[in-house]
Amino acid sequence: MSAVLPVHGADRIAAARPARKAGPGLFGKYREIIIAVAFFLLFDLGVLVLNFYTSFKIDQDTVTINLSGRQRYVSQRVARTLLELDATRAAGLFYKPETLAELRSGAKIFQISQVAFREGGTIPGGDGKPVYLHPVTSSRGRELEEKVETLWKPYFALLQPLLTGDNFTQQELAAALAYSQANNSQLLSAANDFVTETQQIGASRASVLRMVQTGGIVLALLNFAFILFKFLRRLKTSDAAIEAATEENREILASVREGLFLLTPGHQLGSQLSRSTHALFGKTLVPGQNFFEVLSTMVSLKALTDARDYVELLFSPHVKEQLVQGINPLSEVELTVANRLGQQTTRYLSFHFNRVQDGATVRHLLVTVQDITQKVELQARLASERQRSQKELSMMLKAFETEPAMMRAFVERAEASLLEVNDLLRSTSSAASEIQVLKAVDGAYRRIHAFKGDAASLGLEILATLAHQFESELQKLKDSGAATGDALLALPLPLEDLLSKVGAFKALSQKRSGEGTSPRQANSPESLRAALSQLVAEVAADCGKRVKAELRMDGAPEVPPAKMDLVREIAIQLLRNAVVHGVETPAARQAAGKTAEGQVSVVLGPDESGQWQLTVRDDGAGLNAADVRRRLLELGWYNAEQLQSFSDKQIVANIFKPGFSTAGGTSRHAGRGVGLDLVQANVQSLGARLLLSSTPGQHTEFRVVFS
Repeated sequence: MSAVLPVHGADRIAAARPARKAGPGLFGKYREIIIAVAFFLLFDLGVLVLNFYTSFKIDQDTVTINLSGRQRYVSQRVARTLLELDATRAAGLFYKPETLAELRSGAKIFQISQVAFREGGTIPGGDGKPVYLHPVTSSRGRELEEKVETLWKPYFALLQPLLTGDNFTQQELAAALAYSQANNSQLLSAANDFVTETQQIGASRASVLRMVQTGGIVLALLNFAFILFKFLRRLKTSDAAIEAATEENREILASVREGLFLLTPGHQLGSQLSRSTHALFGKTLVPGQNFFEVLSTMVSLKALTDARDYVELLFSPHVKEQLVQGINPLSEVELTVANRLGQQTTRYLSFHFNRVQDGATVRHLLVTVQDITQKVELQARLASERQRSQKELSMMLKAFETEPAMMRAFVERAEASLLEVNDLLRSTSSAASEIQVLKAVDGAYRRIHAFKGDAASLGLEILATLAHQFESELQKLKDSGAATGDALLALPLPLEDLLSKVGAFKALSQKRSGEGTSPRQANSPESLRAALSQLVAEVAADCGKRVKAELRMDGAPEVPPAKMDLVREIAIQLLRNAVVHGVETPAARQAAGKTAEGQVSVVLGPDESGQWQLTVRDDGAGLNAADVRRRLLELGWYNAEQLQSFSDKQIVANIFKPGFSTAGGTSRHAGRGVGLDLVQANVQSLGARLLLSSTPGQHTEFRVVFS
């Protein structure tokens, strides 16, 4: 843009001068146009000259870039021929003339090129024709050239005996090889940096050339200056962003050094592998092994196929490497490998591929392998923690929405239940019999199950989930066949987590204590209806059912609070049981000629004799004694002969025993065999009567009568 400034300056100077009268000639009439054209021609000429000069310099830079790349390749060729000579010596064979010729040719090319980079001169180009190489003039380039010279000079001196004749000694070969192995990586790194520096110089000149050409176009198309300026500005920003992203990718790929090896066009592992490569793959790799045969036992067939296609793309010289980097199928790979103890473990690896080219030919791929297991596991933990935090926040918000008296009553019930469980577990001594331990477990099971239902009815999902997990621990203890007092003492840890969560709600309820604390308010019909409606909606959604609930709890305020707590637990368990086991899925109901939406009702009120009745009814599949009898046989509680002797009433009575369930599996809402056991225990605590009536395919009704 600075090239345009003289034109603007000239315009301002011309505008500041007094206007002259135009002469009779054409010059006076078209004076401003002629001046503008003259300035344009001068500027255009300057642009052409600068364009030619810059193009000339770019040609020189191209030669420098190509020859600096050749230096990098030649240094590795010299190192390789030394290894071949040493291998020939170790085998007791004569040195191959072609190997010696290659060594001498490479060393000679490197030496004369090194001198030309420093002083300038004519040297053979990549095609064998002489080219003139200008000396490196940038400070960074001189610094890197001196670094290469520092490493090469003693190297070249050690190579002299090998370059001047065939009668060199083994010691001279060993000295040159030792220096090569000790300094080859430093020499390669310096050569790489030197190539990068020459590329950056060429890119800088190309950028200058683009700016000059852009300035000329802007001046020629003055009518479109604003639009073109905006376009060029955006183009310049985009080029800078792309260049920055490319450079970042280059730096990232260059910094990954955990596992390194070369991959040949035939997909074989190169002759040299980094030490960590074996540990990353969990096995000892051998040079020459097929890369995809190694991967075949670790990844899926699709991932293996995608990886093979991706590698083929990289070996295709007409495919730009940068264009396919984003489709790397091995950027994150889950592998099952054996650790040092021979155990199978899951590990996540990231593979990166970089081309190793000789002109337009892709000779190898440099494969860089990084263990990203910790990163993947950390991301998984962070996602889990984020989900848990969101659930806790949702639960706290739900608690704020809950009526204060109802929340306080829940906290009191929850704390009492959990402390009761704690006492049950701790009071069972290590010397207790298995029957005593199982009795304590059943008692704890009932209290935890009641707590889970209570929490679910208020929408406190995390508490219900924690309670379900604790139930799982209790179930494992029952199923293990090793129910001892010592085993019970290991259970309070999850219980402490529940107590801490309930403690947080207790503090919240105490802060809100002024908003209403009456037990009558906690057992108000509205509060109970809201809690039971929440439970029905949650259970029905989880079971994939449609359920309409009729809830009439008008008598609740008249029931003593202590009894109402027991009634509430009974209602929750029976209502959950009705939705899970009673009401059918919409498809099953329609097949049976019913409406897709099931009906459940919960009614609490006095009967004609003045006693209280809690009735829970559903219009579902009903209780089938044959199904219960079949399940009892599967559980091994009775043999076929005993079951045959029982009446249907005796068979159905078993549904109230702990551990009995007709559910196909275990979920948060069914499968433990605890719900009806809790109902029966609460009925006994109430001194009530439990009446059950059911018609298969039509309904099931539970009635609890108490005074």
